[in-house]
Amino acid sequence: MKNWRDVVAHRQFRYLDHSEKNYFHGKPYTALTSFAVDDVLALFARSGEAIPALRLWVHPDTVVLGIPDTRLPYLAEGVELLADRDYQAVVRNSGGLAVALDAGVLNISLVLPDVRGVSIHDCYEAMVSFVQYILWDLTDAIEAYEIVGSYCPGDYDLSIGGRKFAGISQRRVRDGAAIQIYLDVKGKGRERARLIQDFYDVARKGEETKFAYPDVDPDVMASLSELLGIELTVDGMKARVLQGIQDVSERIVTDDFSDDELVQFAKRYEQMVKRNKEVDRMQ
Repeated sequence: MKNWRDVVAHRQFRYLDHSEKNYFHGKPYTALTSFAVDDVLALFARSGEAIPALRLWVHPDTVVLGIPDTRLPYLAEGVELLADRDYQAVVRNSGGLAVALDAGVLNISLVLPDVRGVSIHDCYEAMVSFVQYILWDLTDAIEAYEIVGSYCPGDYDLSIGGRKFAGISQRRVRDGAAIQIYLDVKGKGRERARLIQDFYDVARKGEETKFAYPDVDPDVMASLSELLGIELTVDGMKARVLQGIQDVSERIVTDDFSDDELVQFAKRYEQMVKRNKEVDRMQ
């Protein structure tokens, strides 16, 4: 497996903790905003002088849908179910399928510049090894392979003992890449899985579809706290992430968006609004 240090060779990091933001330059800080922010970071990672960025984000009671989810035959009924349970639905612009977010889920975006010579798999493996690194003192049992029955299954599902606690997606914009991972830090992983299971039951109703949507099994998913048998917190995990990049970096910068970045953010945000217009009408 590719070590994250081999991929993140820069000695300087940009660190953005957006986990407690309610607004970002006049826009409500929803998951929709987060995907627009990551696009901008990847867009500006194309120059030779760009440095990698690491961004933390948390959103309450949100189900992030993948593009294939928007083709479910009874999507409106699925979105209505989520709304009835006080979950907002947002369609992302990166790969993957439906994922449940709440206050116990920490999202990490690792944005790498100039990835023209770096494979997609290398970027995924860099994120896997980074998570293994920041949790080295708690467990050496984290594995990366597809957990059948999990929601948003993929080759880089992170699990302990066959139960998934994290999933990774990736989006490339020009020469930059945003590798995004959700970590179920605390709470009940089965309850999150049951929510997504119910969503697919209602939005698909057992019909045959061209796309193979997952048959979610809540028993194969859990939070990291449940798996390790200790009470972890999102704040504690944030501290581990920051320490991880400090261990390999000579300088951490926390610069806000520049004027040029804000111009692009406005454009990317509007693109996300348009992408979500149909789903918004269903809620």
